[in-house]
Amino acid sequence: MPNVPSVKKVPLQLIVLLTSGLIAGLLLLVFELYAGIIYLILWLGASIYAVLAEIQRQRTWNFYISKLSHRVKKVGADVVHELPIGILLFNERYEIEWVNQHFSKAFPEDILLGQSLDDLSAALIPLIKEEATEEVVTLNERNFRVYFKLDERRLYFLDVTDHYQLEIEHRDKKVVFGLIYLDNYDEVTQGMDDQMKSSINSQVTSALNRWALENGIYLKKIAADRFFAVMNRQILRELEHEKFQILDDIREMTSSQNIPLTLSIAIGSGDVPYPELGHMAQSSLDLALGRGGDQVAIKQANGKVRFYGGKTNPIEKRTRVRARVISHALRELVLTSDQVYIMGHRYPDMDSIGGALGVLKIAQANQKKGRIIINQNELDVGVSRLMGEMQRHESLWQHFITPDQALEKVTQKTLLIIVDTHKPSMVIDERLMNKTDHVVVIDHHRRGEDFVDDPVLVYMEPYASSTAELVTELLEYQPKGLELSVLEATIMLAGMIVDTKSFTLRTGSRTFDAASYLRSKGADTVLVQEFLKEDIDHYVQRAQLVANADIYLDGIAIAKGDMEEGLDQVLIAQAADTLLTMTGIRASFVVCHRKDGKISVSARSLGEINVQVIMEALGGGGHLTNAAAQVDGTIDECVDQLQQIIDEHVEGGDEE
Repeated sequence: MPNVPSVKKVPLQLIVLLTSGLIAGLLLLVFELYAGIIYLILWLGASIYAVLAEIQRQRTWNFYISKLSHRVKKVGADVVHELPIGILLFNERYEIEWVNQHFSKAFPEDILLGQSLDDLSAALIPLIKEEATEEVVTLNERNFRVYFKLDERRLYFLDVTDHYQLEIEHRDKKVVFGLIYLDNYDEVTQGMDDQMKSSINSQVTSALNRWALENGIYLKKIAADRFFAVMNRQILRELEHEKFQILDDIREMTSSQNIPLTLSIAIGSGDVPYPELGHMAQSSLDLALGRGGDQVAIKQANGKVRFYGGKTNPIEKRTRVRARVISHALRELVLTSDQVYIMGHRYPDMDSIGGALGVLKIAQANQKKGRIIINQNELDVGVSRLMGEMQRHESLWQHFITPDQALEKVTQKTLLIIVDTHKPSMVIDERLMNKTDHVVVIDHHRRGEDFVDDPVLVYMEPYASSTAELVTELLEYQPKGLELSVLEATIMLAGMIVDTKSFTLRTGSRTFDAASYLRSKGADTVLVQEFLKEDIDHYVQRAQLVANADIYLDGIAIAKGDMEEGLDQVLIAQAADTLLTMTGIRASFVVCHRKDGKISVSARSLGEINVQVIMEALGGGGHLTNAAAQVDGTIDECVDQLQQIIDEHVEGGDEE
């Protein structure tokens, strides 16, 4: 409070004024005696009056100030105790020393003096140690913005629950755009009579309209196989909670009539303008279809995508028109390039090598120099055996180069063809993609979020058994001047055999057509078995992995590797395959150290459980029945995270 003037003090201005009057009277007394005496008498009376008046004024002011001070102190006490802001004092041991009246009313039973701040909220002490200035904390199911005054060990709690509720309501009302697409509609209805086609269309449309009406969704049919949907975020959250049951309803309804018709739902959600929401929905649809359909892709403004569904294998395309069109487009790109580089994924398998060899033959068939990029330090035993066989054929081995050699020779006109993967993080050397603008992707895996930027051509068919199958079909539409050698055909066939588990999984009629073509070119199945032979040490290591398996949930086996040295990726995958052959096992997961120090997770299923979605949650990917991921950390941490994801996927729950 400011200093209060004392009654004993006379203001300087008044002293100056009186002194000036006295000097003037004395001067007047010298020149006019009588006039000076009269003036001084008047001056004395006025001075006495002025001083007394000033003293009275100061007394009145002091009384007023003292009364106001009492009121201010009372207001301060009332503010501390009654202002609707909680105030808490704590000691150096983080124990509650004092709370104001408002805080006591908010927590009448829970908060007692002497309790630890942990009893109030487990988040407070860590925030204090981090020297936070303000943070929102949940207490007693209400939201408080906490202001930290750490120098005085004081906390202020402002209840912002209503504000948060308004914010949530505002966010929940945000508009969300959706596109619904009938997978394979043209192919499924091809050859149907008009009455049957109309009946199927009517059934699906009626089911979708009922679903939209029940959930408060505006649905508009914009084509025979396409719908446009408008909803809000609250509706979207409810649909996510039920895992988009409409996917299963449509699948069951159509499959009961032996019609393999499924839905793909694409959604754009975020605080962005409506045109951008539309672009996000269309991008999500491309992503859902690229992953094989029968699923939901929800794209957010930050680029993150959530997936639901994907419970069925993609339907095999009966026609090869797309293969012919892609083959011709690829030939044009090869002809306009100065050279062709082919690159697969790190730690390549038989399919990656086989697909690369097929693309090499496409380049040679068009009189272009082709090179396959390989890292000799990232080869497992089986592929090393295959590479050893190729080294004995100089005409073939001369086309293999290292990543460093490729970086030295790549030009802006080089055509880079990536096979058996579409993720930049998984290619042998990501630097090569920055050296040329001409990148082609050929892959049979379901598309993930991570994708090559702006490829000039993409050939992704999730229905295909292997990349070797896709490339074999492309070869059939290339110029016939250059024939496959027996070894080349055998390696491509080996890639198909490995990825289909000897033609038992993901095998369609076109798979056998491609295998038949390779056999006609001299592919040797006996030589394939030589490439796939396993030494006894690997067999023992695989058996140890299988022996370490535990049943986590009904029919789900998880095996942890306890070997200190890293194992080959192929060996880890083989252990997962072996577990899947056991009675009662619906899905298998093998977690083990890899030779490069990372932790590898191989996942397999019989189709009932979508292991691709589970592996994507770990940063990996793959197929419905065959997927993998590589993670950092410890094996136990990885297994704990894997179990949480399995719980969410198998038992259901809110995936927001």
